[in-house]
Amino acid sequence: MTPGPRLKFKKLKPEAVLPAYMTELAAGLDICALPDEPLTLSPGERVLVPTGLAVAVEPGYEMQVRPRSGLALRNGITLLNSPGTIDADYRGEIGIIVINQGQQSFQIMPGDRIAQLIVAPVVHCQISEVEELSETRRGAGGFGHTGINGGTLGPEE
Repeated sequence: MTPGPRLKFKKLKPEAVLPAYMTELAAGLDICALPDEPLTLSPGERVLVPTGLAVAVEPGYEMQVRPRSGLALRNGITLLNSPGTIDADYRGEIGIIVINQGQQSFQIMPGDRIAQLIVAPVVHCQISEVEELSETRRGAGGFGHTGINGGTLGPEE
């Protein structure tokens, strides 16, 4: 693996758990919940889960907060605003916006691995206003315009 940027975490509470890669080739760092007491989410309910951590991300990078696939598959637990972004200049507590889309209540305990963190480069673009955009085969075709069957757009489509 190529070493990436250095992440500096600050524990805001002594019992906070530093994020960690759970396997050698994992892309994301698992981050743990640190609520003051267990949180119970009813179906459809959402909550901001504290982690007890703040982070300094190097300039030129962002940290993305993403759902954990096992929680989503088994319990219907996912994240709103996903992926969330932690900017390089943010120094507050990392909070995870969790929603229960399952059919049963779900309990979040202190120390539960609740989300994963991915570090990605950031590119700032040059913005300009134009009168016209270049033409493409797709044009303004939007949501679902290619259908659901595995074909591709042909020359006459």
